[in-house]
Amino acid sequence: MSLPATRHAGLIARRQNGFWRGALIEGPSGVGKSDLALRALEHGFRLVADDRVIVFTAGGRLHGKAPEPLAGLIEVRGLGVIAAASPLPVCEIVVLIRCVEAPEAVERLPEPRAETVAGISLPLFDLWPREPAAPLKIARIMQSLGVPF
Repeated sequence: MSLPATRHAGLIARRQNGFWRGALIEGPSGVGKSDLALRALEHGFRLVADDRVIVFTAGGRLHGKAPEPLAGLIEVRGLGVIAAASPLPVCEIVVLIRCVEAPEAVERLPEPRAETVAGISLPLFDLWPREPAAPLKIARIMQSLGVPF
């Protein structure tokens, strides 16, 4: 097990074969990470963490959870910090979503990329978080990685 590290990110998850698999959502402050996570909750995802994610390895896999003061909470711009319905305490992280500030920053047909987090290589995808289809794109990405609807 690795030492925990905190990342400025959000973490949402879907269920696969009895396990929760997650998408770590990173990007600059104010880009729309929390808004994307909030919209993903309406598409079958569950919140694990918003704003800060504690990442750690166990059994050769990367996992994430919310820091205790933020557990179960999500920021909704214009409303404040609210409780999320049915948050998860922890999940395995299987993909990294990097939020970009403009739609033209997303390549149409990108080459496969990966980034190493806490010694674990994760598939990396750029996404404009304010695009209406962004939560569905994360679902499709995860489906292609073996996380079914």
